[in-house]
Amino acid sequence: DLLGENTYLVLFTVALRICNCFLVQTSFVPDEYWQSLEVAHHMCYLTLVLNITNYGYLTWEWTERLRGYTYPLIFASIYKILHLLGKDSVQLLIWIPRLAQALLSAIADIKLYSLMKQLENQQMARWVFFCQLCSWFTWYCCTRTLTNTMETVLTIIALFYYPLEGSKSMNSVKYSSLVALAFIIRPTAIIPWIPLVFRHFWQEQRKVHLILYQFLPIGFVTLSLSLIIDRIFFGQWTLVQYNFLKFNVLQNLGTFYGSHPWHWYFSQGFPVVLGTHLPFFIHGCFLAPKRHRILLVTILWTLLVYSMLSHKEFRFIYPVLPFCMVFCGYSLNHLKTWKTPVLSFLFLSNMLLALYTGLVHQRGTLDVMTHIQELCYNNPNTSSDSVFIMMPCHSTPYYSHVHYPLPMRFLQCPPDLTGKSQYLDEADTFYLNPLNWLYKEFHNDSTLPTHLIIFSILEEEISAFLISSSYERTAVFFHTHLPEGRTGSHIYVY
Repeated sequence: DLLGENTYLVLFTVALRICNCFLVQTSFVPDEYWQSLEVAHHMCYLTLVLNITNYGYLTWEWTERLRGYTYPLIFASIYKILHLLGKDSVQLLIWIPRLAQALLSAIADIKLYSLMKQLENQQMARWVFFCQLCSWFTWYCCTRTLTNTMETVLTIIALFYYPLEGSKSMNSVKYSSLVALAFIIRPTAIIPWIPLVFRHFWQEQRKVHLILYQFLPIGFVTLSLSLIIDRIFFGQWTLVQYNFLKFNVLQNLGTFYGSHPWHWYFSQGFPVVLGTHLPFFIHGCFLAPKRHRILLVTILWTLLVYSMLSHKEFRFIYPVLPFCMVFCGYSLNHLKTWKTPVLSFLFLSNMLLALYTGLVHQRGTLDVMTHIQELCYNNPNTSSDSVFIMMPCHSTPYYSHVHYPLPMRFLQCPPDLTGKSQYLDEADTFYLNPLNWLYKEFHNDSTLPTHLIIFSILEEEISAFLISSSYERTAVFFHTHLPEGRTGSHIYVY
């Protein structure tokens, strides 16, 4: 046995998630870099390269203290160990954190299998496990360095210890500690746990004991740990969880990054995340025993709460996706006829989507950073080079994917926190009239960056500036078959 399960099962799951890691070579959202790896690189290397001031960048969330350092500290520790070993090459800095995340996701997969084996039987556990492993969205997200990924991992492992009827591994201290850690990393992690914790409290005989000797001490210890970590790095006492909830929930300022109608999760978000699992999920909801109703309530509650917030993203509901796989497992277990065609359809449809989104869709922003790496490490005249990324802000990773003190700049886009009615950030101002902005910004040739990175959609609009400044296109990278807005199908390096 390994991790309480058959060794071969564990090794297979770990190997699959490692393959998963290397078969995801695309970008999803800026947060997978800018709220984890970029912060970790800044924490680790800015202090090591004292004579260089431009060797890292923290987004406005960090200057406004909306984010905590607990999650980036994991990756900063990895970076520090690699640095001390003299093995901190740019490729290891990129892949080791992702492999660590893949390993944690594999452990979560195994815990989900173990839980279903306890609640039902091995056959049911296998069906849920199959659904979990072939979910395209899980494949797409589970090796990314997103707080949502860690939130999902901690939620699955916590569910393993949660007092569900029939569970043999229930442990209030372990599950509440994992929930508290998830809350510290991402405060919205508490949302799916509200109905689960309330049910536990309602059914608990020793309610006062549960609160005084378990929930309160665990909450105090984890919150104190978070406060101390943030005190060290911010230089002052900060309750980032309150700031995060205040900004995103109470003030609802997340709308700066886009808003959607209230029904978006039900009409688009949830069906897309579930993909071809959706009919099996619906079918499984009617077949699952009543004791699993709390999981369905948790899914619906999470969707409803997130529906009340204007800013919506697919990744926000990722933590309840494993809950959905439980119901999909009941559906597959119930099938008597057409089982082989159904399983083939489910597997192939998810794998095609997983491979396309993991290897093709939105890969240009990572490929162009590989090009910048080569520019730094293969060119002896790099000291005079500089890069300006003229794309929607945070489109690419930054120093975590270059690991070289190359002067770089991108268009800024902090939200307005002062209440101005006609506020425009730097990126908005640029896109109103790119050509005019460039001539004003670079009126002197000596200030021109040596390399410009743009989406193909911008090329025609700024061609006069490129010609007059003697820029030549040196590289082209495919990005997406579905360009929209300010995002083009290809990325050009001039």
